[in-house]
Amino acid sequence: MRFNKLFASMLFVGATFSGNALAQPFEPFEVKDIQVEGLQRVALGAALLNIPIKVGDTVDQVRLQQAIKTLYSSTNFEQISVSHEDGVLYVQVQERATISSITFEGNKDIKDEQLQESLDGSGVKVGESLDRTMLSGIEKGLQDFYYGVGKYGAKVEAQIINLPRNRVELRFNFTEGLAAEIRQINVVGNTVFSDSELISMLELKDYVAWWDIFGERRYQKQKLQADLETITTHYQNEGYIRFQVTSTQVAMTPDRKGLYITINVDEGEKFTVKDVNLTGELMGREELLKAILPIKSGTTYNGGEVTFAEEMYSKYLGRFGYAYPEVKTFPEIDDENKEVTLNINIDPGKRVYVRSINFTGNQVTKDEVMRRQLRQMEGAWLNSQQVELSKANLNRLGYFETVDTETIQVPGSDDLVDIEVSVKEQPSGSFNAGVGYGTESGLSLQFGVQQSNFLGTGNQAGVSINTNKYSKSANVSFTDPYFTKDGVSLGGSIYWNEFDAEEANLERYKNKSYGVALNSGFPINEYNRINGGIGFRHNTISEISSYEQAVRFYNIYRSTDDPNQDLSFNNFELSLGWSRSSLNRGTFPSAGSSQRLTGKMTVPGSDLQYFKADFDTNFYFPLSRSHKWVFLTRARLGYGNGYGKFNENDQILPFWENYYSGGSSSLRGFRSNSVGPRSFYLFRGSEPCSPDPSGNGCSIPGEPNRVTVTSGNSIGGNAIATLSAEFIVPTPFLDEAYSNSVRTSFFVDAGNVWDTEFDYDSYRFLPAEQFDLLADYSDPTRIRASWGMSVQWLSPMGPMVFSLAWPIKKQVDDETEIFSFNIGKTF
Repeated sequence: MRFNKLFASMLFVGATFSGNALAQPFEPFEVKDIQVEGLQRVALGAALLNIPIKVGDTVDQVRLQQAIKTLYSSTNFEQISVSHEDGVLYVQVQERATISSITFEGNKDIKDEQLQESLDGSGVKVGESLDRTMLSGIEKGLQDFYYGVGKYGAKVEAQIINLPRNRVELRFNFTEGLAAEIRQINVVGNTVFSDSELISMLELKDYVAWWDIFGERRYQKQKLQADLETITTHYQNEGYIRFQVTSTQVAMTPDRKGLYITINVDEGEKFTVKDVNLTGELMGREELLKAILPIKSGTTYNGGEVTFAEEMYSKYLGRFGYAYPEVKTFPEIDDENKEVTLNINIDPGKRVYVRSINFTGNQVTKDEVMRRQLRQMEGAWLNSQQVELSKANLNRLGYFETVDTETIQVPGSDDLVDIEVSVKEQPSGSFNAGVGYGTESGLSLQFGVQQSNFLGTGNQAGVSINTNKYSKSANVSFTDPYFTKDGVSLGGSIYWNEFDAEEANLERYKNKSYGVALNSGFPINEYNRINGGIGFRHNTISEISSYEQAVRFYNIYRSTDDPNQDLSFNNFELSLGWSRSSLNRGTFPSAGSSQRLTGKMTVPGSDLQYFKADFDTNFYFPLSRSHKWVFLTRARLGYGNGYGKFNENDQILPFWENYYSGGSSSLRGFRSNSVGPRSFYLFRGSEPCSPDPSGNGCSIPGEPNRVTVTSGNSIGGNAIATLSAEFIVPTPFLDEAYSNSVRTSFFVDAGNVWDTEFDYDSYRFLPAEQFDLLADYSDPTRIRASWGMSVQWLSPMGPMVFSLAWPIKKQVDDETEIFSFNIGKTF
């Protein structure tokens, strides 16, 4: 028998071991061998390492209890029993069950991911052993969370389901119940500000208007704490430095469905600033630090200004490598005179240097592509301004959904830090092959690869073949934005295109073109860049409709030998542009501005001589610190014309280079390309007629004019001006995780396209009733305007834009449309 006279009974210690002694005292004995029984998952060697007894040791009751405690502390065993016989120590164990799966049922307020993250922090994971003693604490913690959001009837139960091979399924069952609503909020002790004024500042509400579909009266403990801070901050910003919330009471109705909140305050008196003193290590910049101080003597005390001053000085010191400065304000309060003296103590601490900069999250983008955007250098002192600039540069690339930086102090060193740059990549291009449809393009077939971060190198590359109802095109392009280490870019493209204007809501003509272009860019500074290029383009124009404006162009360039032949042009083009961007992100920016001025012209001696100049600008004004509410203004100006002469005639801008507006990317609410001048035809009887370049042709001296006018389609103009105001708001019912890929906004668009070369008065030879059918297309004041809402989505297929718009002001011949969608540019 294993139990000898020294063990009157088995030594058993349960999972709740508290130092149980042997059932009866026994004499010490020498251990000749140790046998561990019941092991399954735990290796024998690992178990023996946790037994602080070796063969040859003499053990007594105390050492044996210590050995059992050590075994339990290894967290591998649920039950342990010990016995011995003839000097052999027998350790019988029952291993803790392994967690095979964790499931959650009935939870709505807490997502599965949040619950699993909480369990991970407690060591409860799939594949780990189960410590049953922790479950009651986890249940209570989850239940306390529900109490914190006003669900006092919530229950959480952990259920263990035994499985074969010493495995268990851990299931958490939630009964959430209904949240208690706030019946009334009371503020007691206030005289300076009324109850309604203070309650209106709170996030918690005891009244929600019927039209506020997103409002709620639900109680949350965290919101109450934040609201108390809001009240305190408000009073201290108004000079009440002694203000304090003396107590709060949250009373529940007997049915546990309603709450009454009472906030007791002591306002104190209003104080003014007597003096402001700067103390500590001022680094010889005392005069400068005083000059930029926003707090002046004699003004009302403002706690917000004090906090701002502390943050401002900390950021200023951060620019010089002082990463961990301590800036604290010590007020001296004179209650008798209601004055306060502010003593701002500045301790820069030790200058900190950057040991290394590391990147995480970039699965595609190479480290070198990210590193060349950095302005904070390794080995240099830490400069907070340069770190923020580096972060902004990475955001402007458009490769990342989020960019975050974290400064981590090197262990064992008080003057070295590492900077961790973590990014979340987003699609920076697209592969498309298939069928699409848009209100502007109709049915389309496409195949192509467009990448602004080709193979993670930061290069821009694209190959595309597209066809829709009005266009067929093929394009190959490549740009290296860092052709030199200084950021000089070099790129080029080869393209071919066939365009049928009639199918694009324009007057009939066909344009076949092909060409090649080279371009390069030169950085001026962080925000400004100069771009230039040269190219060759061949155009063949055919099937031109005989509308009045096209005939004017056609009469200049047609052959007198064959006036009906197609027109072909070979042009060499030069381009030059300036761009500036301080946007905080490349896609869906929420702060900053961008401007772009571009110009192109054909080289003198080309078949056509003309120029175009365009200016675009965008301003983003965040209205909240979270940048969820943003005001956006956009504007575009453009002008083009011909220069020089051809066959004694002034050259004009080719009609296929005209500006157009209308559709999802410009004046929403108007049909694509429909805003601006429209074509018109002149007929003398049934025969078309048109003035020749000298102005003759339709009017025959001495004969009565019977010329008729027939209106046609949109043809665009050589000048454009558009302006948009947009209010960007959080997308309703959308999870926060998708906020960087979906954008909702309300907008007002206005603008016009006109033709500065159109001579309205030259058509006064027409009969009055016919002349009245014409509009003055040279008039820039024929403004159109619309309002509506837009949703933009960075889908896997590319950016998509959906718009609902209604015209506010339109012209008689305008074509409108309420709904439009298309793949387009995001802004």
